Order: sequence, then C-alpha cells, then structure tokens
Amino acid sequence: MRFQSYFNSAIKIIQLYDGTMPLQHFLKQYFSQHKKHGSRDRKIITHVCYNFFRLGKAFSTISAEERLKLAIFICNDNIENWKFLFEGEWLNNHNNLEKRIAFVQSKYSFSLQDVFPFYNEASKPLDNDAFAKAFFIQPDVFLRIRPGFNNGVINKLQSHNIQYNIIEESCIGLAPSTNINSVIDINKEAVIQDYASQQVGSFLYEAAQHLPAISYQVSAISKEEIQNRISVWDCCAGSGGKSILAYDVLKNIELTASDIRSSIIQNLKQRFAKAGIKKYKTFVYDAANSQSPIPNSIFPTPHASTNQLFNQSTLTNSKFPIPNSPYDLIICDAPCTGSGTWGRTPEQLYFFNVIKIEEYAARQQKIVRNAVEYLKTNGFFLYITCSVFEKENEATADFIQQKLKLELIKLELIKGYGKKADTMFAALFKKN
Repeated sequence: MRFQSYFNSAIKIIQLYDGTMPLQHFLKQYFSQHKKHGSRDRKIITHVCYNFFRLGKAFSTISAEERLKLAIFICNDNIENWKFLFEGEWLNNHNNLEKRIAFVQSKYSFSLQDVFPFYNEASKPLDNDAFAKAFFIQPDVFLRIRPGFNNGVINKLQSHNIQYNIIEESCIGLAPSTNINSVIDINKEAVIQDYASQQVGSFLYEAAQHLPAISYQVSAISKEEIQNRISVWDCCAGSGGKSILAYDVLKNIELTASDIRSSIIQNLKQRFAKAGIKKYKTFVYDAANSQSPIPNSIFPTPHASTNQLFNQSTLTNSKFPIPNSPYDLIICDAPCTGSGTWGRTPEQLYFFNVIKIEEYAARQQKIVRNAVEYLKTNGFFLYITCSVFEKENEATADFIQQKLKLELIKLELIKGYGKKADTMFAALFKKN
C-alpha cells in the first residue's frame, strides 16, 4: 500500500534526524541517497515529516509511529489517503481543527501548552494558545510587490490562474506550494517576504517623517544628482530583505549592509543586482564584537560613487572602521531564536533548549551596544527580531532605553499567527 510505504519512510527519516541541520537540508541529502522516491513520493513524505515536528514538545512519551499518526490527524484537513490509520470514531471527529484538537484531548493528556511550553518566557502581548495552535497549519508564502509593479504582478498571477489573497495593497498571500519563481521576476517586481516582515515598513515610514529631506538637482552630466541622501546601515543584513524594504520606502538612500557571513554577502549582492540597487557598500562584520572576521572586507560596488577601498591591515585585532558612519538610520535585524518563524521550521521547536534564550539575549545586547555607537544625533535605530520571547524583545528594548539612553518611539509585537504568517518584534528608537 503506497501511503503505508510513505508512512514507513517518514518514520525512518524521523528516527535518523537529530536536528543538527535544518530538516529541509537533511531531507535533500536523504532523498539524494534513496533514488527510489519519485517527485510525488518526496513531496508526501516531506509533508508528513513536517507534520510530526508540528506537534512541538507534545506527546514526547509515545512511540514515533503513534505520534506521526496523531500529527497526520491534527495537521491535515484532508486525510482521505490516510484513512487506513484511523478507526471510524477518529474519522467522525475530523471536520475542523477545533474538533480534531478536542477529540485528541479526549483520548490523551494534552494541552496546547504542551506544544509550545514556553508561555512564561513569551512576550506579554502574545496569545500563547493561538500561537501554539498555529503550528498545526503550514504558513502561507507572501509577496511584497515593489513600487510601480502592482498591476503587472496581479496581471501575471491572474493570467497563470494562480490563486492569491490581497492582504494589503502591496502584500499578496499565496498557498505554500505555489511555484511563483517562473511567473514573477523575483526581487525586481516583487520580493518573497513574510507578512510580518513587511509590517516593519511602518517603522521605516515613522522614521522617515523626521529624517533629512531628500532633494534633487538636475545636472547636465548625471541628469539627476541626489543631495542630502539618508545614510542607512543594515548591520545584520542577512540576504538583504530589510535593505530592499528600506530602499523602497525611503527611496534614495546611501546604503551600507554588513553580515558576519561572507557567503550571505555574496547572495545579498546578487539579490541587489536583481532588485536594481546599484549604489551601496557591503562588508563582512561581526556586529557582536565590532570586528571583521576577515581583513580588507569592505567592498564598494562597481557602480558606487567611490571605488576607494578602506585601508585595513589588522582588522581582526582592532576596532573595525565602519564606512559612511555615523548614520541617520541603523537597522538591526538581530540574530535570535527565530521562534516567531518556527511554523516554517517546526523541527527547531521540537529540538529547542530554553537556555538558548539567554545566549541570544546576551549577544543581542552586545550587537546593539556596538551598533548604536555609529548612530548620528537625531538618528534612528530600528531593532528587529523574529522571536516571541520577552528577553529577546521587550527586555532588549528596555536595555536600549535604560543603558544606551535612546528614546523609544514605537514598539510592537507583530502577530502573524492569525494570518498564516510569522510573528516578529520591532522597536524604533531615536538618539537625542
């Protein structure tokens, strides 16, 4: 029986997997070594493996087989192909998620807090039960349509008969399995960016109300010469999603981006090229220690206004000279537990150790302390995490206010669990 075989394969994978690498990478390696699984096979097996981890910390004492059966029952609206696993009583109580949860609770000692047993560590505005329940549902994919491409993107989606939901004017929700890369020119027309991450734009708009005005002067040589550009440093840039957002919201900016990983900086450059961002600087930088892990790592782009490299010979042993500092705006999308995004990577919830919260919070305080040194007077500091834990969020915001003496302008836990999206935290500060 084909689906019994899928079930058995999923159990084998689950028992082999130890959480030391992302599940998607482990599955890719596994399937490359087991060629018998076709495309459809891989898709179904992958789906139920993720179902297993969507139960989080719950049902930790039962067998993997029994737990996977529960996961398939709870996490899927349609279990027609899995009916062989369940007796009639189960099938009669499968109508909707609420009924499924209630039925399982009648059979097992189970509460939503068993799934996410960190209620005491969570930020106060978080609805813990709703957040825990959201793990049972695979999150959607979200597009942020870039300025000027709204009609074109919508027309392309319609012409390819792709189902979509308009969440906001430039925010589109898609089913998780939607293949969008062959339809939309990603990063040029739209970026793949979660709903909660897009909401950070409101913090950038808030800062823009008080940042230097941007003016334009027509030049016979350059056609358009920008004066008084807003200087922005994305100090933990990752693949550059927040930088592109800042570029779209604030328009003409003097952009600098850094990350501790040189490979990520290379990915960022490729993404910027597709996004049409030509004038920027990047460098490899350990924001927690104010050092570069490699010397001579500041790379102006070929299109930048200057091609001069900074003279650095012993950067790993001295304080790193940040280019273009001080800044009007520093964006700090800090490394964190990622707990607000665990709906996409539920294996991280399954293997999570609570001591990691303290470790990340300590690192975050080092990063913000170092970054704030490069902020102009009257400049803005935007602190972001994709965490739901108070020590990474509100406690770090308190640290920025009390220890670094910045003024809090706006703070929000951006709740995505009601929209099949991530949950994030953002706080905007001003240096007076």
